[in-house]
Amino acid sequence: MWALFCFTGVNIGHDTLASNATVLILSDQMMAKASTFNSSAYGGRGWSQRTTPHAQEFGTIWRGGIDSEWGQLRSVLLCKPDHEIIVEDYNSAQQLEPLDLGRAQEEHDQLCDAYENAGVTIIKTPDVEAPTPNRMFCADLFVMTPQGAILARPASTVRAGEEVVTAQALASAGVPILRTLTGIATFEGADLIWLNPDHAIIGRGLRTNQAAIDQITAVLADIGITLTAVDMPFGTMHLMGMMRICSPDLAIAWPRRTPHAAVMLMREYGYNVEFLPDEDAAQANRALNFVALSSGKILMPAGNDETRDWYQSLGIETIETPMFELRKAAGAVGCLTGIVERDMV
Repeated sequence: MWALFCFTGVNIGHDTLASNATVLILSDQMMAKASTFNSSAYGGRGWSQRTTPHAQEFGTIWRGGIDSEWGQLRSVLLCKPDHEIIVEDYNSAQQLEPLDLGRAQEEHDQLCDAYENAGVTIIKTPDVEAPTPNRMFCADLFVMTPQGAILARPASTVRAGEEVVTAQALASAGVPILRTLTGIATFEGADLIWLNPDHAIIGRGLRTNQAAIDQITAVLADIGITLTAVDMPFGTMHLMGMMRICSPDLAIAWPRRTPHAAVMLMREYGYNVEFLPDEDAAQANRALNFVALSSGKILMPAGNDETRDWYQSLGIETIETPMFELRKAAGAVGCLTGIVERDMV
């Protein structure tokens, strides 16, 4: 038998219990029933051990993941522009020209329609009280891996904090976040490109620094992926603005601007690297700023007829969507699109 003494907060002398103390007498049988040993919560009968690796829980517990630039596109993150894009000083806001809100929103609606017509699910960024003028460029704010997202930490003060609402949108969609960059790291998602499921390339320059590369290298190494850094030319923005991969054996690059090491690495992995035929046309309408919908099929900015015809001569199927207004903010289809999920290679 066991005796338990329960007191109600009064002092107790050395020899006697206080008058309002309660003595509970428990039998051995009652104690056995009260014991937590061997219950399921403590690893006993009824416990079920979780043995499935994180990578195999995508599609059931988690959502998202990519390991190529050309796998069938399944879901994207988009953010419709609003009054935040209308600014007094467009240069300080990192825009190239003033924007017309109505036209910009109409073009963004057409972008959404193009994705939905292609069977792509759209995840939308939630509204915030004080939106920044560049938050519509979702590609910069994270990068997906085969096992979750790495949040960006934008390099410009104009975009500082945009990663917070991006994290909220991804988490609400069931996308795991593998890393939030810390310290002095700056990184934008458009600086990282997948060469194959085991190897990615990252641009070091204006938007992404070595501190970020070190942190991302460690994250990817944990899931068995190699990261190679290449230096960006001065006066350029993102690596994805220099090169795009649109199928398992075809890459498009910007002549005299794509890092030499990047071209050599793509060729080493079996890519035929083709260079844009008309730099001026590409610059004017952002012809390279496309997204691969699947292998050999891209969604690109309209108005680049010469480059479109050249893409088609390479066997690339093209779908066009207008970007005449949105490109004034220094981006187009690729910049506006945060890739969340592709079919794995």
